[in-house]
Amino acid sequence: MRIDLSGRTALVTGSTQGIVLAIARGLATAGARVGINGRSEGSVGRALDELARDVEGFEGVPVVADVATDDGFAAAVDALPDVDVLVNNLGIFESRPALEITDAEWRRYFEVNVLAAVRLIRHHLPRMTARGWGRVLDVASDSAVVIPAEMIHYGASKTALLAVSRGFAKAAAGTGVTVNSVIAGPTHTGGVEDFVYQLVDRDLPWDEAQREFMLKHRPQSLLQRLIEPEEIANLVTYLASPLASATTGGAVRVDGGYVDSILP
Repeated sequence: MRIDLSGRTALVTGSTQGIVLAIARGLATAGARVGINGRSEGSVGRALDELARDVEGFEGVPVVADVATDDGFAAAVDALPDVDVLVNNLGIFESRPALEITDAEWRRYFEVNVLAAVRLIRHHLPRMTARGWGRVLDVASDSAVVIPAEMIHYGASKTALLAVSRGFAKAAAGTGVTVNSVIAGPTHTGGVEDFVYQLVDRDLPWDEAQREFMLKHRPQSLLQRLIEPEEIANLVTYLASPLASATTGGAVRVDGGYVDSILP
């Protein structure tokens, strides 16, 4: 199976590290020109340099903007007014007791994790449908369907993102444009390591900390380990390609397999 995105342009939000840098690498390896988005010139520049070292012939576009704000959205559109592939990954998460989540935090999670994606879809989807080809991919989470007790604000925002993806897929029906969400499971990144150590003994070596976290906080995982970023990137790259032309409106799982999931 050969995935070819030559001649296509992709924008990946929040793509300077972790899962989404791996997604950007996957798209670039398939031949796409990739917009790398972050809030600072330094972080974007480092990501571009890393991809240039890793991917032969890499063509990257710096998109320095906080796309969760009106000004940042405008800057992102100025940098890349037209894309063939939009990957909405930007998101925040933090452990917080349910009754201590303030109104301001609820609003912030909706602004960053949901509305930032909606704005970009609202801009790019009509342009994709006019061309008769495009891919919108919203990176959700297993927390959308198995709400974690320790961060219900994050889970609720990711549940909303599933609805956003399904709704916009209906808006693009019959146009040649697909819209899907990707339900990613707990993934091994620097930020997740910090999160894990919020919930387990900080003195534990990483391998033991990871096992304890999965046993106590994600016991329904069939994989029984954290997912590597490249495993998420492989699915996203496929869904962004012409090979996935009949997959739309879906919530596609790469969550490690869940026991008693409400999803098929």
